[in-house]
Amino acid sequence: MKKKFIIKSPDDFNKIINDGKKVKGNIITLYYYPSDDNKSYFGFAVGKKTGNAVDRNKVKRKIKMIVHNNQFLFSNKYKYIIMLRKDCLLFSHEQWEKDLINTIGKVNEDEKN
Repeated sequence: MKKKFIIKSPDDFNKIINDGKKVKGNIITLYYYPSDDNKSYFGFAVGKKTGNAVDRNKVKRKIKMIVHNNQFLFSNKYKYIIMLRKDCLLFSHEQWEKDLINTIGKVNEDEKN
């Protein structure tokens, strides 16, 4: 995933979280908001209760790789914020991927309605 498609600005995070829609999974909470230029943008958030900075960065690297591998599932119309719950380290990589695919499926169903 290229750096230009990653959201880092706190203002963008707040706008997407406050004004966007939310879909919850078992491990992942996904916020999405319409994009201005029909490109997908992604932001990743992991709470401090998950662990120290090393653990949080490891979690973000893993979820970025899962998003990169499944990028074809995401609609180009939205900006996404992917938040992981504090107990995410108890789950395997495959469970993370299944949960992300399920939450994206909910977003795509909502888009059709």
